[in-house]
Amino acid sequence: MRNIIGDSRRHFIKLASAVAAGVAAGCSRQTREAPSRLSGAKYMGDFKAPRLDTVRCAFIGVGARGVGHARQIAQIEGTEVVAICDLFEDLALRSQKHCQEAGKGQRHQEIKLYFENGDSWKRMLEEVRPDAVFVCTPWRLHAPMAIEAMKLGAHAFVEVPLGLTNQELWDIVDTSEATGRHCMMMENVNYGREELLYLNMCRQGVIGELLHGEASYIHELRGQMNQADRGTGSWRTFHYAGRYGNLYPTHGLGPVAQYMNLARGNDNFQRLVSYSSPGRGRNLYAEKNFPPDHKWNKLNFKGGDINTSIIKTTFGRTVMVQWDETSPRPYSRHNMIQGTKGTLAGFPTRVAIEGGVEGATDDHHRWAEGEKLESVYEKYEHPLYKRLGALAIKVGGHGGMDFIMRYRIIECLREGQPLDQNLYEGAFWSVVTPLSEASVKGDGVPQEFPDFTRGEWKNTDPLGIVG
Repeated sequence: MRNIIGDSRRHFIKLASAVAAGVAAGCSRQTREAPSRLSGAKYMGDFKAPRLDTVRCAFIGVGARGVGHARQIAQIEGTEVVAICDLFEDLALRSQKHCQEAGKGQRHQEIKLYFENGDSWKRMLEEVRPDAVFVCTPWRLHAPMAIEAMKLGAHAFVEVPLGLTNQELWDIVDTSEATGRHCMMMENVNYGREELLYLNMCRQGVIGELLHGEASYIHELRGQMNQADRGTGSWRTFHYAGRYGNLYPTHGLGPVAQYMNLARGNDNFQRLVSYSSPGRGRNLYAEKNFPPDHKWNKLNFKGGDINTSIIKTTFGRTVMVQWDETSPRPYSRHNMIQGTKGTLAGFPTRVAIEGGVEGATDDHHRWAEGEKLESVYEKYEHPLYKRLGALAIKVGGHGGMDFIMRYRIIECLREGQPLDQNLYEGAFWSVVTPLSEASVKGDGVPQEFPDFTRGEWKNTDPLGIVG
């Protein structure tokens, strides 16, 4: 994700002030009371939009993430790329070329480009009126762009996170409900092979009643600070200074939440406590790699290198969510779900089942992993991965998960199916950030989750095992 309107120090200070105000208000336990649904609005939990024979797609931001979205969606049958917007002309032209090549002279041949200024995206939405808008911009722009897209009749698909504050997330929810337009946060990790496998196993009751999950995003990204003037680091680095809590929870939390059917009939998020370590790594990196007068050395990266949050659900289950984008350690998306009959864990993929795993172990005291998981994959491979996995690996994108997600978005829009990730899931997974900030600021004071469904999660079907 790179910028469409460059994050400046001024913008960051404004954001930090807004967050601080929310934190100050949230240092005591927050209420779950939800505002009333707008007149004429409808619940979007199982929403089915009218079918679209051809999905007219527009893209805002085609840098680090957006370029992949545009290139792959252009390859999917039933799409027409109609517009691309970016702050930089060269990036817009690059994506236009990729899409036209994918169209092979039949599709995507009249793509309008917008790159004149930071408001060009608004003009694009008004002039083109696409069916679907893909928002791949700095975090602070996700909510306003998604809201405007929905108001102008488009379904909005937004890179993570969905929004930065409780209020932004409520505004997105209200707008989607009022307009009858999808707003999906594109959590790609839910479409990884391992995550799909575990979802299928959980649905089939292989590990019994689910009691506890662990969800981590460990990814050393200090090198992004070298993108000081253009690219992800030019805006994302500011978020590490002055902000507390878990700034990027959804990659780990999304899959675990769907294993547990959180906000989908079975259970829901209730409260969170959060603590952060001291913030040292980015200060040291800046001192070592940049001149003393460099802008990164004028910031105090005090928000904490490592954050650990514990979520308690309505029915007493627990989820540990951990985030670290600073420490010098190998990448890990630690992903674990624990039940009364066994445990499924990721990084590396490993399974422990009471009574053992066929062809691998005789009991639950040893993990079945590596080649010994062959029988598990043979028996429980998710039907969606069976259908799309080989193509996804060929097309690429984080081992194929990106393509499967993009394919399913288009498939659902064309067939009039509910999306695999609904509006409210994106809001619940994203609100962990402001809640964790408030809890850390209050030295671990519990924070109540707002109920974005207004109680209707109880009547929402769990995500099915899509074939």
